[in-house]
Amino acid sequence: MGPTKAPTKIEREWLDLIADEPCQACTKDGLWSAAEVHHITSAGRRMGHLFTIKLCPTHHRGDGKQVPSVHGAKKSFERRYGTQLELLAELQVSVGVYDKVTV
Repeated sequence: MGPTKAPTKIEREWLDLIADEPCQACTKDGLWSAAEVHHITSAGRRMGHLFTIKLCPTHHRGDGKQVPSVHGAKKSFERRYGTQLELLAELQVSVGVYDKVTV
C-alpha cells in the first residue's frame, strides 16, 4: 500500500466528523464498540481519506475465524454487513452528509 498522503482540509473535516462513530459492523449486530478508521481499497490501493469507514479492531484486522473481519475474511464480512461502499454510504447518512443511502 505504501505511504499515505496527509489528509487535505476536506479530508480532515471528514475524519474529524466520523472520529467518535462506533464500529458499523458491531452496530448492525446490536452492539456498541469503539472504532478505528478503515480506508477502503480498490485494486489493492487506498481510495483516499474520504473513503473511510469505522470498524473496531476485531472487525477491521481480526483473523476472521470467529468474527468476520474486512482484512481476515472480506467476503464473509461483506456478506454479513454489506460492501464497504454500502457501509460508507450508511455512515455518510448517519452523520448527516446525505439524507438517504443510494449505492
